[in-house]
Amino acid sequence: MKRVLDSSVFFINYPMDGELYTTHSVIHELVDLSSKCRYETMLTVGLVVTEPQNEARETVREAAAKAGDLSVLSDTDIDVIGLALELGAEVVSDDFAVQNVARHLSLNVKPVMQKKAKKRRWRYRCSGCGRFGDAPGICDVCGAEFKRKLK
Repeated sequence: MKRVLDSSVFFINYPMDGELYTTHSVIHELVDLSSKCRYETMLTVGLVVTEPQNEARETVREAAAKAGDLSVLSDTDIDVIGLALELGAEVVSDDFAVQNVARHLSLNVKPVMQKKAKKRRWRYRCSGCGRFGDAPGICDVCGAEFKRKLK
């Protein structure tokens, strides 16, 4: 089975099998010695470090916007989901937003230490007047901040 690994896999001693992939941006998040050692060990057993195409990244951004998770995804998260989308691979991550967007794209998800997140759709509601918006920011009616709420 093809699996795309998020950084959470490298932070704990979690055994992985199958065809393993990750992105350069995930590798840049590995700052402690033990996660770097796990990365080096996985390289010796076939871990592939590569990047998704821009089209896949854009598809992920569109899905994340529809799901209401775009504002909480990092570029690394987008790369991980995009690579899984291109490869038809399972996403291995404990990040709930990553899991949610992956599910919206019909990708399989495997959590590492957390339980699986449920598929959700988020929207934004003004903390002042209660008006709904499409994205985080400031309400143009009352000037209060939009907060992410479960739809």
